[in-house]
Parts: sequence; C-alpha cells; structure tokens
Amino acid sequence: MLLKNHLIEVFKQASLENNFLLKENVVLKWVHRFGIDSLNDLLIHSSLQEENQREEENQEQISLIDEVHEENQEQISLIDEVHEENQEQIKLELSKTFENIEETKWESNGLETGSINEISSKNQNSNKINQFTENPKSPLPYIKNLRKWINNDKKAS
Repeated sequence: MLLKNHLIEVFKQASLENNFLLKENVVLKWVHRFGIDSLNDLLIHSSLQEENQREEENQEQISLIDEVHEENQEQISLIDEVHEENQEQIKLELSKTFENIEETKWESNGLETGSINEISSKNQNSNKINQFTENPKSPLPYIKNLRKWINNDKKAS
C-alpha cells in the first residue's frame, strides 16, 4: 500500500511540474508492479488529488480575496470619512468666503455712499462758489458789444 501512495504522489508532482519523463517512469513501475488493469487507479487517484489540491488552492485564493475585500472596504470607509471631513471644510471655507464677500460688499457700499456724499457735498460747494462768483450783470457788456458800448458812452459824455 505504501508503494501505491508513493507512486501516486510522485505522479501528481510530475504532473504539476510537467515532467513527462518522470510520469512515464511512474506509469511503467505501476504497470509492472500492479498490472495494466489497475492503471486507472493511478490516474483516478492522481486526478482526485489534483482536484483536491486545486480546491484547496481555490479556497486559499478565496480567503485571500475576502481579506483583500475587507481591507478595501476599510479603505473605502476611511476615504468616505475623509471625504465627509473635506466636504465640511469646503462648506466652512465657502461660508467664510461668502461672509468676506458680504463684508466687502458692505464696505464698498459704505465707500460708495461716502464717495457719493463727498461728490454731492463737492457739488453743493461748487454751486455755492458759483453763486458767489456769479455777479449780477456787470455794467460792462460782452466783448462783442464793447465797441458799441464805448462809442455809445463817448457820445453820452
């Protein structure tokens, strides 16, 4: 019985390594020792063991995939938390920016009203100056009519 198990293991190992020479030697020893009728046992046992090994490897891969999936879920949750924090910071920055804009609007409105008040006071001052500079009609006529005025004045005197 030990020889059968050993030959099955060697055949399986040779199959994994794609070593055709070793597989041929195992098959020759099997047939010489146990007969050609029992060759199916070697192939069935080795295929069953290969399937078992594949199934074990698949289970290992599935467990690794599950671990990676869990790690990815943790990273996604961390990213979501960071995203939420970033959204809150963006909202705070936007509200601060909005407040600054409102303040500058109020300040600029104050400056505009101040400048409008200054302009209107300048206009009032210039109106007052114009009132002072405007004299009632002077006795002298416009320059166009100055000669006529002078000539008329000479006649009168």
